[in-house]
Amino acid sequence: MAIRVDTVYQTVLALANKEQRGYITPQEFNLFAKQAQMEIFEQYFYDLSQFKRVPGNDSVNTDMETLIEEKLQIFNREAMNIPKDGNRFPYPLGLYRLTCVRSAGFEQTSSLYSSSAVASSGTVDCEKVTHREYHDAAASYLTRPTLNRPIFYSRQNYAYIYPQEINSVNIFYIKKPLNPNWTYVVVNDKAIYTPNITSQDFELHESEERDLILKILQLSGITIKDFALVQAAGQEVANVVQQQKQ
Repeated sequence: MAIRVDTVYQTVLALANKEQRGYITPQEFNLFAKQAQMEIFEQYFYDLSQFKRVPGNDSVNTDMETLIEEKLQIFNREAMNIPKDGNRFPYPLGLYRLTCVRSAGFEQTSSLYSSSAVASSGTVDCEKVTHREYHDAAASYLTRPTLNRPIFYSRQNYAYIYPQEINSVNIFYIKKPLNPNWTYVVVNDKAIYTPNITSQDFELHESEERDLILKILQLSGITIKDFALVQAAGQEVANVVQQQKQ
C-alpha cells in the first residue's frame, strides 16, 4: 500500500505550524517530498551493502537484509525480449539499478561463436564488465564471450552485449520511484487537495511514513528559518536510524 501524499502533507503542516512556526507551501512540500523520498530510497542500497556483511538472523522480522529487500520489492521490474538496436540494447525507462541481464535469443551463424548456439538452451545471465575489461576479454580466445558465457558493459542508457549473435535480452531492474505530487486548487486563499491524474502518492513502503515526515520537516525548518525544528527533526531521524540498526 502506498503512503498517501495528502496524509503526509497534512501531518507536516500540523507539526510545522505548531506554535506558529511557519507555513509550508504546496510547491515547497512537493520539492521536499521528492528529496526526502529519494534519500530514503537511496539509503536502502547503502544499508543493504552494510547488512550483507553481517550474518543473517533466523527471524525474518529482525533480519534487516530481508526487510530492506522486502521494501525494494515494490520497485522490481522486468523488461522481456528487448530487441537489439544496432549493436546495443536500450535500457528501460525509469531504470535506477540493474539486477540482471539475460540473453533471450540469438542468431544462427557459422561464426566462431555458433558452436555454442546448439548447446545454449533457455536464457543465460550476462556478466557485467567495464569497457576495458570487455576489450581485454575479447582479445583472448580463452576469455572471449560466447553464447554460454555472454558479457556486457553499460554506456549511457544502453547495454553493449557480446557475442553479437545475441539479438534479444531480458532485463531485470529496480525502477526509480515516481516523484510525489500534492495537487490542489486555491479556494478563499487556501490550498485544497484535489487528487487528479497528475497527483502522485509516495511509492515507498508504508512503514516509511514516519521517516518521510521527519525528513520533510527537517527540510522545511531550513526554509522557514526555524532551526529548532531542523534540530528536532534531525534528532528524531538519527534516533530512528539508530533504532533500526540495533
